Amino acid sequence: MNLSTNTPTSTAPILVTGAHRTGTTWVGKMLTASGQAAYISEPLNILHRPGVFSAPTRYWYTYLCTENEDEYLPGLLQTLQFRYHTLAELGSLRSFKDIGRMGRDWKIFLAGRVFRKRPLLKDPFAIFSAPWFSKRLGCRVVITVRHPGAFASSLKRLDWPFDLHDLLAQPLLMRDWLESFRSEMEEISQKPEDVIGQSCLLWRMVYQIVERFKQDYPHFQVVRHEDLSLKPVDGYRELYTCLGLEFSHQAEQVILSASSSENPVELSNRAVHSVRLDRQAHLHNWKRRLSPEEIQRVRILTEEVAARYYPEMDWD
Repeated sequence: MNLSTNTPTSTAPILVTGAHRTGTTWVGKMLTASGQAAYISEPLNILHRPGVFSAPTRYWYTYLCTENEDEYLPGLLQTLQFRYHTLAELGSLRSFKDIGRMGRDWKIFLAGRVFRKRPLLKDPFAIFSAPWFSKRLGCRVVITVRHPGAFASSLKRLDWPFDLHDLLAQPLLMRDWLESFRSEMEEISQKPEDVIGQSCLLWRMVYQIVERFKQDYPHFQVVRHEDLSLKPVDGYRELYTCLGLEFSHQAEQVILSASSSENPVELSNRAVHSVRLDRQAHLHNWKRRLSPEEIQRVRILTEEVAARYYPEMDWD
């Protein structure tokens, strides 16, 4: 496998990234609906399975660059070549759920290798490392954006606080991207219960940096969750074309099924990674999840960056 920026679009690996809870799972799975790409979930997740990716990650949003790539590059190359680490996975099994995941991942890797599929890495925690994935591994990059109100409301509903110490503890990440945010990060880190404040700062940091990506890497595909939700077939057809994937009838049917008005408007907390939703109705859930005071706070904290992605911003 020739993993370089010269890799033809039709054979290059794909990275789907963006802040977590912005639709990366949905986008990744819809891009594999034609059967040409194989879905690999979150190698940089600190809880990733060793069968999928052999290197440990210590932090959420672990940052990869030329200065620390020796620790991660060999394992990622093996992942992209669909080399599954069976013995390592067997040694990590602790439950029937783990066994089920092993079976799922083993089949994905086997099919990817046998049928020469394109590897698709779905990993929100790779967002700060997207340029490295593009330059070093030849990945075609798709970045998802979601309304900051929807992002904040999702983390609030799930009660998923984010410990900004995971970012502060990475000197290379701070040096390259986040140093200007240090004082804000240190301040909000003193309020571990403030999920809204954490989500707003994280959203603003991620998408201010994505603005720079758009200038420096114009070939990155930046897509709004809301646009795909409103016109899923048209939106995914365009993405398929940009990525060199064939938009088949099978893919169209999977996308329509996952977006249908017959699907639930809200997912239970036990199925937070399901992709079957009434996409259009789901767009407005954040307005009832957040109080008027919380909506106003999210607006104040994110609007400067949010206006670049949502110039028609509707906060009411």
